Amino acid sequence: MLTVTDATFTEAVLRADRPVLVDFWAQWCPPCHMVAPVLEEIAVERADSLLVCKLNSDENPLTARTYQIMSLPTLLLFRDGQPIRSIVGARPKGRLLAELDEALGVRL
Repeated sequence: MLTVTDATFTEAVLRADRPVLVDFWAQWCPPCHMVAPVLEEIAVERADSLLVCKLNSDENPLTARTYQIMSLPTLLLFRDGQPIRSIVGARPKGRLLAELDEALGVRL
C-alpha cells in the first residue's frame, strides 16, 4: 500500500492509470487501525486493477481539507482523477469490496 502526502497526491492519485482508493487516516483513530489490515489485503488482491493508498490526515491537512474529510477513516475512491465514492467508517472486507465493485461497475 502506497503512502501519499500533500506533495505527492496529484501525481500518485489524480494522474493514476487505474482507480485509486485513498484511506484518509490518523494515528489516534482506532477504527483506522481496524480497517488497515483489510486495506492491505485488498491492495494485494486487487493490485492489477486498483491502487490503494493511505494519507495521514494530521500530517497532510491540505488534501484532507480539499476533499472535506470530516470523519476518520474516510475512504475516497478516485477514477480518472475524480472522486466517485466516499466510504466513511470501518467496514468488513466483504462489504467494502461490494461497495468498491458497485462503484466501479464490476460484475461478479
